[in-house]
Amino acid sequence: MTDERAWLGELLASVESAPPEVAVAVLAQLLARRLAATEVSFLITDLGGKAVVRLTGTATEGGPEQPRQIELRGSVYERVVRSQQAHVASGERAGGDGPGPAQVIAPVSDRGDAIGLLELTVPVLPDRQTMQLIVEAAHALAYVVIVNRRFTDLYEWGRRTTRLSLAAEIQHRLLPDSFTCDTGRFIVAGALEPAADIGGDTFDYTLDRDALYLSLTDAMGHDVQAALLATMVVGALRNARRAGGTLLDQARDAHQAVADYADRAHQAFADQSDQVRQAVIRHGGQVMATGQLLHVSLDTGEATFVNAGHVWPLRLRDGQVEEVTPLVDLPFGVTPNPGYRVQSLDLREGDRLVLLTDGMLEPHGNEAGLRDLIQETGEWHPRDAVRVFTEAVLELSDHDPRDDATVLCLDWPAPNAVYTGPRTSDKRTMPS
Repeated sequence: MTDERAWLGELLASVESAPPEVAVAVLAQLLARRLAATEVSFLITDLGGKAVVRLTGTATEGGPEQPRQIELRGSVYERVVRSQQAHVASGERAGGDGPGPAQVIAPVSDRGDAIGLLELTVPVLPDRQTMQLIVEAAHALAYVVIVNRRFTDLYEWGRRTTRLSLAAEIQHRLLPDSFTCDTGRFIVAGALEPAADIGGDTFDYTLDRDALYLSLTDAMGHDVQAALLATMVVGALRNARRAGGTLLDQARDAHQAVADYADRAHQAFADQSDQVRQAVIRHGGQVMATGQLLHVSLDTGEATFVNAGHVWPLRLRDGQVEEVTPLVDLPFGVTPNPGYRVQSLDLREGDRLVLLTDGMLEPHGNEAGLRDLIQETGEWHPRDAVRVFTEAVLELSDHDPRDDATVLCLDWPAPNAVYTGPRTSDKRTMPS
C-alpha cells in the first residue's frame, strides 16, 4: 500500500508539472504504463447529465475535432454514474482460449458531483489492490479536472455537445461550478433545463462556517434581456452574502439592483421614438424577478426563508409530499418598499426540500405530476432525482419547454450527524 501511495504522489506531481490542457492526458499515460493498460480514457459528463463525452483522443491528441457524445440511458456508463460504484467486466480471448482483457470503469467524482468516468482496458481482471489503485486514481483525476478547468476551456468544450446561445452562456456562468454538493451531513443538488429562448432562471448555494445558503431566482422575460436581469439578481445576492449580509440584506440588495435596472430601462424607453416604444411593448418591457432565499444553520438545523413572489416549495417527509406555504412577498423590483419578511421554515431530520420555478409545473398542468415524481424518487440520491424531474419536463413538452425548468433539492438528514441515509440510486432503475 505504501508503494501505491508513493506512486499516486508521483502521479500528482507529474500532472501538476504538465500544462493544464494536457494534464488529464498525462495522467492517462502514466496510469496506462503502471497497469499495462492498452486503453485509458476520461469521459466527462455533459451539461445536461444525459451523456458522457470522451475527452482523451481529442484533436490535440490526433482525435476528433468535435466531442463524441455517448448517451447514458441504459448503458453501463449510466450504472456507474448513478451507483458511483466501479464496474469490472472480463472478455474472452480470440478462439475462446481463456479470459481476455478486462474493462474497468470507475466514477470520477468529488463530494457527490459526478464529473465523469475513468475507463481502462487491462490485460487481466484486476485484483483487490489494483482496483483500489484505480479507484484512488479516479478520485485524483477529479481533483485534476477541478484544478485545471480554471485555466482551459478543454473541459467546458467536452461538456458541450451543441453550441450555447449567448443568453445560455450568460446564464450558465451564473450557476455554481458544481451542481451537487454532498458534505456527509447534507446533500444539495440542482438542475436547470433551459427553454429555447432562455427564461432567466438561476440557482445557487454556498457554505460558510456555520450555515448553508440556497437561492433560486426567476428573472422576467426571455433571451439575453432575462439573462442580464438574472445577472443583476445573482450578483446582488452574492455580493450581499459575501459581505456578511443576512437574508434580509440579500433580498433588499437584489430588489434594489432590479429596481435600479428598471429605472434605467424605463428612462431609456422614454427617450426612444414611438415606433421603438411600441416594439418594446410588443416584446415585453417589464423588469422584475421572483426568488426564494434559504438559510440553514448547520449546528441546529434551524431554517429561515424569504419568498419574493415565488412558487411555493415542496417537501418530502415520511414518504408524503406536501406544499410548504410561507407568506409570499412581492417580487424583486416591483415596488419601492417591498417589506420582505424572514420566516421560519420547518425542516426536520430526514426531510427532502424541493425548490422549483414555475417552468417545472407548466408541462404537468399542475403540481400533482411533480409530486408523484418526488415521491417515487424519494430514496434516490438528489443528484439523480433532479435529473429525472427536468427530463420529465422535456418529455411532457415534446423537448421544447416554453420556460426554463429549474429545481434545487436539499436532503437534510440530521444536525451534527454523519449522513447515513439510504438515498442511493443503485436500488432502482431510472425511468425510461
